[in-house]
Amino acid sequence: MSGHSKWNNIQGRKNAQDAKRGKIFQKISREIYMAAKAGGPDPADNPSLRLVMDKAKAANMPNDNVERAIKKATSASEGENYDEVVYEGYGPGGVAILVHTLTDNKNRTSTNVRVAFTRNGGSMGATGSVSYLFDRKGYIVIEREGLAQTEDEMLEAVLEAGAEDLQTQPEVFEIYTAPEDFTAVRDQLEADGFTLATAELTMIPQNTVPIPSDKQEQFARLVDKLEDDDDVSEVFTAAE
Repeated sequence: MSGHSKWNNIQGRKNAQDAKRGKIFQKISREIYMAAKAGGPDPADNPSLRLVMDKAKAANMPNDNVERAIKKATSASEGENYDEVVYEGYGPGGVAILVHTLTDNKNRTSTNVRVAFTRNGGSMGATGSVSYLFDRKGYIVIEREGLAQTEDEMLEAVLEAGAEDLQTQPEVFEIYTAPEDFTAVRDQLEADGFTLATAELTMIPQNTVPIPSDKQEQFARLVDKLEDDDDVSEVFTAAE
């Protein structure tokens, strides 16, 4: 893995995301709906639903919202139908960007994403143009404050749990897993008594690119515009 810390990016965007909490709940509800509709309402038998419910919990989403989305998915009515579509492109400074969407209108979503790119110094790319620069990984964070384990002890613990890699940052341990091992590693670490600050499946850039100082504001505006779109579920970038 590169020396890039995803945790720094998470912390850097936390306040902005807090301000968008209502919209985040709406997007997670849509993901819960889709997962429950595809695999059933019981998270014990539906790994996809369990992952989204964990995401809802991490976002402090009320249980009523979660239950309402599951009930809607399993009701007798047909309900909505959504498609997962990934858009790829480059932001200011040539930084690779992946945009994951869940949409009931591909034309609307495609237009909105394209406009966000072109009006904020970016450009859309063809399918496969930047996705190869990212790896699908399980990502787990354990905060170091109050932790008794040394770095060597943590490395031993996470490898025994089945993780691929451990990166040490001043405030946290960052743990990376293969996607298929994520749930088992997460559950084992929790069983070992660790408190997880973050646990998610995500896209990790193989290498990061610094954004020129004169492009940073424009780049941030592009990412904000994409994240504000109701159809966009996640935005991944290779920005340093």
